[in-house]
Amino acid sequence: MTDILAAATGVSGNLGAVAYGLAAIGPGIGIGLVVGKALEGMARQPEATGLLRTNMFLGIAFTEALALIGLVVGFIFT
Repeated sequence: MTDILAAATGVSGNLGAVAYGLAAIGPGIGIGLVVGKALEGMARQPEATGLLRTNMFLGIAFTEALALIGLVVGFIFT
């Protein structure tokens, strides 16, 4: 029993940083997909570049908001 308690108390440091690091993976992948698909659309239909660029920046903003929410949640729960 004391071995289990010793192992449990041996974990030290801020686990919130690890949680935020894991939470940042999703928005990173999301931004890559948004930009990649927008560039693909621009290559296929150059006349729609303006609309695609606007929608791409909106998608990036919403995806980046997820990363900021993950940062805030990490501060709240630690």
